[in-house]
Amino acid sequence: MKQSVKMIVGNWKMHGLGGALDQARAIDEAAKALNGACRVALCPPSTLIDRMATVLRDGEAAVGGQDCHAKPSGAFTGSVSAEMLADAGATLVILGHSERRSAFGETDAEVAAKVEAAIAAGLEPIVCVGETLAQREAGEAIAVVSAQVEGSLPDSLSERPFAVAYEPVWAIGTGLTPTLEQIAEVHAAVRAAIVKRLGQGARTAPILYGGSVKPDNARDILATPEVGGALVGGASLKAADFIPIMKAAV
Repeated sequence: MKQSVKMIVGNWKMHGLGGALDQARAIDEAAKALNGACRVALCPPSTLIDRMATVLRDGEAAVGGQDCHAKPSGAFTGSVSAEMLADAGATLVILGHSERRSAFGETDAEVAAKVEAAIAAGLEPIVCVGETLAQREAGEAIAVVSAQVEGSLPDSLSERPFAVAYEPVWAIGTGLTPTLEQIAEVHAAVRAAIVKRLGQGARTAPILYGGSVKPDNARDILATPEVGGALVGGASLKAADFIPIMKAAV
């Protein structure tokens, strides 16, 4: 599982109507100009996946989902399965995002089950972990994040492409970011937990940083040890903000 370039992923969350596809086109054109120097992916709301995948069919940017159900089908009104995401044109999916863990009470075991579903559907999972401010202040950040990694990564990920995204909950959408030293410390712990869980074959899986990544801090964050890319929220909604982050990864 070779990882030689940074991975920059945009999470549009519950934002984006049809008109936002113009932003996706602009991002894709910039990705083409980078000639493979970094991997770029956009994860729009499920209503846009099919249209975005169609627009970017011959492009450089991949399209992903923001969540999936653990079951391939069934009486789960309002849910979307991994198979449905793949059928719509997605090639990857974000799982265990802190907003899912906090607002919907998702456990590590439930996240792991979703990862299994994603793998079965041929999707590349991006598994999110991160501590709250209370956990950070209590000195529990490393223990919490390491436990989330070990509990959220199933055996079936071994030798398969995947990424882990570290996103301190207290930094998401707040404008706050950890120091580069704090990011490096947690990413090192995440790497150790990945290897402990899945073995040396998973050593090259990228660890993305997420949490108020912006054009003005992206280069320093992406140059930090064990930071293999970025999971970008608000700054991914506009090409003018997202493209400089992509360029900072090169």
